[in-house]
Parts: sequence; C-alpha cells; structure tokens
Amino acid sequence: MSVKGGQGERQSTGDSVDSDDATILHIDMDAFFASVELLDHPELRGKPVIVGGASGRGVVTSATYEARAYGVRSAMPMARAMQLCPKAVILPPHGAKYTEYSRRVMNMFRDVTPLVQPLSIDEAFLDVAGARKLLGSPLEIARSIRARVLTETGLTCSIGAASTKFVAKLASTRSKPDGLLVIPKDRTLDFLHPLPVDALWGVGKVSAENLHRRGLHTVRDLAMTPPDTLRKWLGDAAGSHLHELAWGRDPRHVDTRHLEKSVGHENTFAVDTADRDILRGELLDQAERVAVRLRRGGWEARTIAIKLRYSDFTTITRSRTIAEPTDVARRIYETSTTLLDEQDLGARRIRLIGVRGEQLVHKGERDALSLWSESESDGWADAELVMDAATERFGRGAILPARLLGRRERLYDTKPPDELPESR
Repeated sequence: MSVKGGQGERQSTGDSVDSDDATILHIDMDAFFASVELLDHPELRGKPVIVGGASGRGVVTSATYEARAYGVRSAMPMARAMQLCPKAVILPPHGAKYTEYSRRVMNMFRDVTPLVQPLSIDEAFLDVAGARKLLGSPLEIARSIRARVLTETGLTCSIGAASTKFVAKLASTRSKPDGLLVIPKDRTLDFLHPLPVDALWGVGKVSAENLHRRGLHTVRDLAMTPPDTLRKWLGDAAGSHLHELAWGRDPRHVDTRHLEKSVGHENTFAVDTADRDILRGELLDQAERVAVRLRRGGWEARTIAIKLRYSDFTTITRSRTIAEPTDVARRIYETSTTLLDEQDLGARRIRLIGVRGEQLVHKGERDALSLWSESESDGWADAELVMDAATERFGRGAILPARLLGRRERLYDTKPPDELPESR
C-alpha cells in the first residue's frame, strides 16, 4: 500500500517504498501483554481475549485486536468489557513474563544499534543511521528486526520509519497490527496532512473539539492556519508546538540517557466524593507536591497523568503529553484538571485520586533546538522557586496556595497519605 494518508485505514509499505533518510524507527509490540499470554494458549489465537482481573471490580490490562474490535480498551472496567464482548476469554496477567519478553526484544534492538530509547515496556525508538552500511536500508533493517522478533519470541511488532521521531511513531500506529510503514522525508507532508488533528501529540478530546469548532479537522487545516492565530486560540506554547508538528518538524534525537521514571502522589478520601471542587482542590495539592519532587530531582515531565478509583474500586488512568516538559505545578494542575473535566462521573463517587508526572527528562537536557522555546516564566515558575526556598527553611506549609489552607485536616482521617515511590 502507498504511504498516502487517510482517516483511519491501516497502511503498510510495499517493496517500492524505501528511504535512506528514514533512519528513526519506532517499534511497538502488538497487544503485548495479550500476545505474551497467547504464547501459552495457542488455541485462543484469532479469538477475543482480555487480560485482567476477572472479578467485577477488575480492569482490563490488555486485549487482543479481536476483542478491541468490540470496543474493549485497556483500563476499562472488566464488567463493561464483558458487556461489549461477552464471548471474550479472560486471562490473568503475569507481569514477570512481560518483563522478561521486554528484556529480550530490547536486547535485539541493541544488537542493531546502540541508539535505543525505550519508551515503555513494549515500545522504543531506534536511530539506525549508523547501521545502514552494515545492515542495509531502513526498510531492510526494519524487516530483519520484525523477522527476528517473530522467530525468537513468537510475537509480532509494528514499525514506523521516518526522518523524525514524531512521524515514525505516527507511522507505526498507522501500520498496526503487524505492519511496517516507511515515510520518506520528501513525502512526510503527503502522509501527515490528511490525518485528523487529534493524531498530533498534545491534541486530546477537548483540544480537538476546540479546533473542530474553528473549522480545523485535518493536520493540513492546522498547518495552513497562521501561527499567530493558533497561539491566540491555544496559547503560545501549544500553538507553536502544534504548528511545528503540523509541518513535520521535530528536532528531537533518540536519547539513550532517558530513564523511564515517574513521580506521583495519590490520596484516598476519608469519605467518597463526587464534588468536583474537592477533586480539583486535591489535584492542586498533589500538583504542588509532584512539582516539588520534580524540581528536587532535577527532572521535568513530558506527560501528566491522573488516576481515579471509584467507590466500587474500578480504577482508570488518563494521561496527556504536553507541549514541553515541565516542573511547574500550575502547568501540572491545569493539565490534570483538564483530564478530570473530560471524565463523565455520572452518579459515581471517587474514592482515590492521584497525579503523576511521566516520561521524565533531566532538566537542561532538552534538545538544543527545542521545538518549544516559550518560557514558563509567566510568574508561576518564579513563585514556585520562592515557595521551595520557604519550604526548605520553614517546612512545608510556610507558603501555600490560599485554596489549600487547612484543607488536608478536613479531608483525611488522621494524617496525609504516604507518597508513591519515585519510579516504577
């Protein structure tokens, strides 16, 4: 199939599409947890299978593509998944097996190039520019990786190859499952511009609706909008970020120094609540704590996530990759409240809420040619440094946002809950 973009069809590269400049590979294992489980249950191949807790309070950890066709998704309550796909087979998760298979495939990637940046247990970026003379073109390298992974593990993976990390990741997503898509540099915009605007990093449900209301439905629509207009609509950082991505610009390199860590905080309420003011207040407190820990560790977070546990113990997580890494509590709070506002709580009450900064990078180690040069020094960053100094001298609570004064004693039985470990 050609590399022409579209709104939803799977795309794959034929023999005629190759490119010496598509040296960034994004490799994503297909339905990884479910696929590992099927190695021990070959009789279930081709059938809808869900990995997760089988109880009514369990959640979906992973699902085969046959189950996903019914609308089953990870983090979905198992009860809802079984309503959508009543004939699905449920298998319990086995974390140790996933870790072992992840180690094996990552070692295969490092046999190709030392420039490997794991993003999670089942995906990574590779820079294969230095391997071309020995191993062939990016297309040939990608094919050999897929063949080796399948032969040695029985698992399939999808690979996108492009001249930038952003486009390579999009290409792997478009080729799923079990596909390979090469996007030559000179055909990047042919691939990118027909895609829906929510294909871009940083465009979530609310942002997409905002853009749709303004008549922007495709990446091409966004690319043709003047940058000043986008900044006016979306803010300086987000507007600049999306304009650059819409033109395929992403100067970030594959960073082998990146450590997949996260910093988070979560609390369980003494009384379950559906009061959004209380929930937002808790997110503000947690954002402050996460930001302090980020700054102390010299980290910035690329992704902000929230965790919600309902009264029935159903738990969901939602995350968003932001325009530029941050250690500013206000930015973390704004993103987390946006994620909360996108959730339809209905009549359900919240038992636990948490905030986490993910995909951490060392502060000061951003790419020299950062896409996003906009400073967060709109007063919040400077104010939070003053708060850090006061906390260091007088203890936590010396300076707090007014909204947080006295609230912790009202919400919890005896003492503030323990913080989460710094990494996972």
